Amino acid sequence: MSRDALIVGGGPAGAAAAIWLARAGWPVTLWEKERHPAHKICGEFLSWEAQTWLARLGLDLEALGAVSIEKLRLVTATRSAVSGLGFVARSVTRRALDAALLEIAMQAGADVQRGISAREVKPDGAVVASTTLVRPANLLLATGKHDLRGIGRPGEGTLNGQLGFKAYFRLTPAERSALSGHVELILFHGGYAGLQMVERDAANLCFLVSPERWKRLGGDFTALLADLSAEVPHLGQRLAGAVPLLDRPLAISGVPYGFLHRPVKGVAEPGWRLGDQAAVIPSFTGDGMSLALHSARLVTEALLTGAGQGAYYRRLAKDA
Repeated sequence: MSRDALIVGGGPAGAAAAIWLARAGWPVTLWEKERHPAHKICGEFLSWEAQTWLARLGLDLEALGAVSIEKLRLVTATRSAVSGLGFVARSVTRRALDAALLEIAMQAGADVQRGISAREVKPDGAVVASTTLVRPANLLLATGKHDLRGIGRPGEGTLNGQLGFKAYFRLTPAERSALSGHVELILFHGGYAGLQMVERDAANLCFLVSPERWKRLGGDFTALLADLSAEVPHLGQRLAGAVPLLDRPLAISGVPYGFLHRPVKGVAEPGWRLGDQAAVIPSFTGDGMSLALHSARLVTEALLTGAGQGAYYRRLAKDA
């Protein structure tokens, strides 16, 4: 097997794979479409497993300002309950996390190229980007929630009709204190939200809603937050007096929650899938980034040992 790889996508899965392969002496090129560190739609909850992988990669969460989370608060329109997590979770923005991982990848010897947006994967494995076309010996697809033409993920049997939104807020001191140390899962009709603190005293609100609700409110984000707050007063209390920290919220649609890639027996595939391209765990279970990093470790082990795609996908399916 030729020992070089092109990794498309610079999130946790792609960056981790780049680090491990580069440390093993492989020539690695990584394409990241964003020219500069950017926010991503993500609950930004790091479970104990995610923290273990990040530590093995050499990432210092304390240096990034990650906050500690020890409790879960489950909230409905009329009730709430609090439980200990059983471990100390951490929370940090994807903008900070992804940038730090890509820096470690570069230090390991990977050629990290920003501002290159892959558009399509041909049946022969050629990757079409905005300014080039390449045929890598080993292609790793780590484009997260975004599909490329020619190698999309099927939506059958998944929860793929929801709309996802994410925004940061500066809460009032009282609400910030009440939220501190907790991840809050807020349940409402047709969806649910996650709310937790991240670094720099910001609160991450990330949630899924039905398209019908969004349309009924005229596609207005302020009206949507007001509607959700009216249904679940706890959310309204948290956001009362809060200051938005983004010019506009991040949004996404068509994510196949529950997707698990299962290759067709006897059919060669043009690339190796990892992260959300391989398995999309239902949101707000707290293990999305853990699964992404886990898949990166499995795919690099398969490449380094010559185990092959079939063995990788079987192991991933078992673990997922």
